[in-house]
Amino acid sequence: MPRTSDGRERLIEAGVELFSQRPYGSIGVAELCARAGVNKGSFYYFFPSKEALALAVIDRHWAWQQGVWAEILNGPGTILERLRALFAATAQMQIDARTGTGWVAGCLFGNLALEVSSQNEPVRMRLQEIFDEQIELIRAPSPRPSSPASSSVRPRTSTARRRR
Repeated sequence: MPRTSDGRERLIEAGVELFSQRPYGSIGVAELCARAGVNKGSFYYFFPSKEALALAVIDRHWAWQQGVWAEILNGPGTILERLRALFAATAQMQIDARTGTGWVAGCLFGNLALEVSSQNEPVRMRLQEIFDEQIELIRAPSPRPSSPASSSVRPRTSTARRRR
């Protein structure tokens, strides 16, 4: 019977942890493997490159973040209350991270976009897709017709878009 391994999951978790703490370029495959407790051969069995792991980390983090955002944005209250709840939850995550590590990690997606988007097209494209999805989550939360204030915050459109 073939042996099953949780090595892939451990590598993704190690990637989430390390890429959230330090610049992408400062983290090598050997360090990722050591943190995950897998050998280098296992890394290349699961991922052809560090970039492939980074994309899996991005997808994992987005699946989690998307769930948090959807729960808040589709929750009770006016759109303004839900946006404030989203900002409060984001701030609390940073406070919690700072309490645990002594420093503020910032946004995994934003940090990766700033560091590698001009050098790594697949990562840049995936991050852009996520940023677009984030905009759509904010733009189109489920309607709350029973709340008169729910339509008090409208998306801003540029002058150029209004002239069309």
